[in-house]
Amino acid sequence: MPRELTRGISFLKTKIYYFGNLEIVDDIYRTNSVILMKFARFTLFLLSLLTLPLITTAQKGPLDEADNLYENIAYYEAIDAYKKAYSKVKKAEDKKLILYKIGMSYYFLEDNQNAESWLDKAVKSGYSDPEAQYFYADAIRKQGRYDDALVEFQKYKDLAPNDAKAQTAIKSCQVAQEWVDNPTRYSVEPDPLLNSKQFDFSPTYADKKFDELIFTSTREGSMGNEIDPNSGESFSALWYTKRDKKGKWSVPQPLPEMVNSPDANEGSAAMDDRYKELYFTRCATQKNKKVGCVIYKTRTMGRSWAEAELVDIKKPDTSTIGHPTVGLSDDSYMFFASDMPGGKGGKDIWLVKYDKREKTWSAPINIEGVNTDGDEMFPYIRQDGRLYFASNGHPGMGGLDIFVAERNGKNDSWGNVQNMQYPINSSANDFGIIFEGEAERGYLTSDRDGTRGKDDIWSFRIPPLKFIIDGVITDLVTGESIPGATVLLTGTDGSSVQVTADELGYYEFDEKEGSDERYILEGTSYTLEVSADGYLKGKGQETTVGIQKSTRFKHDFKLQPMKGEIDFPEVRYDLGKWELQVNDSVNSKDSLDYLYQTLTENPNIVIELMAHTDTRGSDAANQKLSQKRAQSCVDYLVSKGINADRMMAKGYGESQPRISDEQIAQLPTKEEQEAAHQKNRRTTFKVLRDDYVPPATEESSGEEETPSEE
Repeated sequence: MPRELTRGISFLKTKIYYFGNLEIVDDIYRTNSVILMKFARFTLFLLSLLTLPLITTAQKGPLDEADNLYENIAYYEAIDAYKKAYSKVKKAEDKKLILYKIGMSYYFLEDNQNAESWLDKAVKSGYSDPEAQYFYADAIRKQGRYDDALVEFQKYKDLAPNDAKAQTAIKSCQVAQEWVDNPTRYSVEPDPLLNSKQFDFSPTYADKKFDELIFTSTREGSMGNEIDPNSGESFSALWYTKRDKKGKWSVPQPLPEMVNSPDANEGSAAMDDRYKELYFTRCATQKNKKVGCVIYKTRTMGRSWAEAELVDIKKPDTSTIGHPTVGLSDDSYMFFASDMPGGKGGKDIWLVKYDKREKTWSAPINIEGVNTDGDEMFPYIRQDGRLYFASNGHPGMGGLDIFVAERNGKNDSWGNVQNMQYPINSSANDFGIIFEGEAERGYLTSDRDGTRGKDDIWSFRIPPLKFIIDGVITDLVTGESIPGATVLLTGTDGSSVQVTADELGYYEFDEKEGSDERYILEGTSYTLEVSADGYLKGKGQETTVGIQKSTRFKHDFKLQPMKGEIDFPEVRYDLGKWELQVNDSVNSKDSLDYLYQTLTENPNIVIELMAHTDTRGSDAANQKLSQKRAQSCVDYLVSKGINADRMMAKGYGESQPRISDEQIAQLPTKEEQEAAHQKNRRTTFKVLRDDYVPPATEESSGEEETPSEE
């Protein structure tokens, strides 16, 4: 006995989704496949809109009134009636059934705490239907307690091992907790200027600057004073608002009578890419009669709208269609949700294509790659081909979740469905997403905690990653801070900025002064160059390429004072030789490349390249050897492109030992003594002056020319 949801906001909102074959068990409906969740905290207003075939029972007694209310989805009244009946019935099975139905009434009203409590009582009382265990677990899940829900869903799986929804629910709990623990970069916030205490949902942009919105609302003030007989509240209607230069939305106003009707529910609209035509859902109401929802369209006429007209889509008369979105190939594609035959579940996403020559829409195509045996609704197509939709059939966090599917090339098929995860999704119901063009920001609908009304429109965006580079600049020799040092930051995006270290030697690149713009951006590499009077320049690199979370890069600099003898990586020679030692284990040219880099980064310094020997051998021989070694170093640097005018080779022989012969003689082992001699056999440099002016060819490029090595 299939249940069809074909009326009013019941489709615009579709609060309870039933699919599969339904059976009567213990005088109530239950599925033999899956019963999907309705939206969080929805009132009797929406539940009463569901057009369900009612059962007339032959029951007589205390349960008569309660069962009748329950079967007519009057859950508030049913709860009180069941509680009164509980003390009057005598049979244990009747009492167990009452506990279950009270729990389910709370469940359908989205009072999950009470649903959990009463369903727990039903399970513990020995109520025989395993569905009690399932809904008990799901009431816990819908409160966001995924670990607890997982335990209870495992119990349900033990009771109903062949029910596919058990494994789906288990997987949902597992991934949902992981998503909460590891949220995406999206930020989701309610927008108080758009929302009322009623239902506000399914926004769509109404202009190319994204400063106008049309959305669905049941707030008062629409066409006339008519009340929906199914809900007892105002008919839903389409409302318009505009954002000013300060980002403030105007007081929403209903669209005129050419669009909104006084005795039907309008909603879930979408505009074409030119923002000229508006497609929307209309669900008419007729007392005691099922009326399916259909799609209408209108177009802008200056400041007004044309009379809305029906969009002719081939469907069975008993089927409901809605939630349109248009796009791709000059708006020739329309996606919508429907329960028409040929689908995979309750509601599916379908596609029709417009033939401009024939001026007709094609036969509907079921998008099999996204649809499940659950419900897929509220489609939204982006111009890059990605299809967004809401579903309760794919593993999710609770209720409806928002998913995205990739288009398969230019084919009319979509797949690789991905959950948008937390915080786009929550344990409540999340649907009706739209994007501001290509930007990763826009609006969605949710009834999560923090909602002002029954559904609210929430804004979302990906906040820019915050990157900071900072550090302390100190003297390499003394460790003292260097106040007033300058740090030049150059990015691969062409940016360049300089800051000055404070009195503690601290520098920082964070936000630009007087704005919320940042110095360090995503996907960019940076070079830092530090300079201070009396010091050699320091240089460093940082990059944000591939980094997906806000990061503070700590980059300290220890600057080399220009005074005195300066060491650099050891240059080695064979015994008694002055040629640079290059073999499988040693490459003295690598050591000199450090000095080459120093000279390149400090183009205004002139150095003396100093070579020393140990004290073994004659003074004359050591002096001659050290001079040749110093000259070998200079010659190599000249071959690399350093101007010979910037270097003076000076051999000191054994005249300036760092460790005396007496100190070496006192060392206990030959190894230590040899190490001491090695410290005396050194090549160093010192800065003679820092006023060198490079020749014009060097000055124009700002650095030394680097010829290729032999």
